[in-house]
Amino acid sequence: MEHQPPPFFKTGPTPLARLLIFTALSVTVLVADARFNYLPTLRQVVAVMVYPLQRIASAPAGIVRRVGEFFVTQSSLRADNARLREESLANASALQQIPALQAENRQLRDLLAVRERLEVRVVAAETLYAAHDPFSRKIVVDKGSQQGIRAGQPVIDQSGVIGQVTRAYPWLSEVTLITDKGQLVPVQNLRNGLRAVLAGTGNDGTLELRFVPLNADYQNGDRLVTSGIDGVYPPGLPVAQVSNVIRNAAQPFARIAGTPLAGVASYAHVLIVQGQRDLPPRPPDEDQPARTRKPRKN
Repeated sequence: MEHQPPPFFKTGPTPLARLLIFTALSVTVLVADARFNYLPTLRQVVAVMVYPLQRIASAPAGIVRRVGEFFVTQSSLRADNARLREESLANASALQQIPALQAENRQLRDLLAVRERLEVRVVAAETLYAAHDPFSRKIVVDKGSQQGIRAGQPVIDQSGVIGQVTRAYPWLSEVTLITDKGQLVPVQNLRNGLRAVLAGTGNDGTLELRFVPLNADYQNGDRLVTSGIDGVYPPGLPVAQVSNVIRNAAQPFARIAGTPLAGVASYAHVLIVQGQRDLPPRPPDEDQPARTRKPRKN
């Protein structure tokens, strides 16, 4: 009776069998996430496990940046100090007018019986990196649910609206920029008060107003701010400036392009707005009148 020696290398399943196994596993995970929403908890666990690796991976870049900041020459610091001193003197007169304008604004609101807007609370965050998906405009910041961040909160910088928090992990948050194709922001024209919906185009430097009639009064240079009617974005935040208006009688709507005012392509530090307006509940829909039946003709 002959005995063959065992193979030196164990080959395991064939490549085709491995392909079928991993394909079935991928389809199962996709169906479980899309139909039954089983994976948010798994994402939270994976985010907690991967967080130390993300910090380690970003450590070399942080060390290089800090070393570069350490070797800044004294002459550049003096130049920056002189420039800031000149800007402070130039803005001193404007800053002195702010208390008077605030007092006048409060007086007018009391006379018109307009409800005071609630002050919002913000959390400062630092941008860690941008998403690698070329078809989306997203960034990741270093604040998460442990700091009270949750999905839906607006994100701004010193110039205006940047985007909105779409996913919040324990120590990280994903922010979708207003230039993303799926992002919509209700806005209002400061010049005439017209309201519209501003949508992203997938390009960091371009936004567009959707479903605007041809006779709507929009001009190049108009500034668009948040209208606040959605209850998400506080009213009055700068968003974009109209850069191009095209009206074609063959089209049902005008084509209006805008340029974002915030630094959506040069972000470093951002503010996450946590406070939201307390809006009254929506009134119930009125019952539809019952249809009267017409008598049948004999």
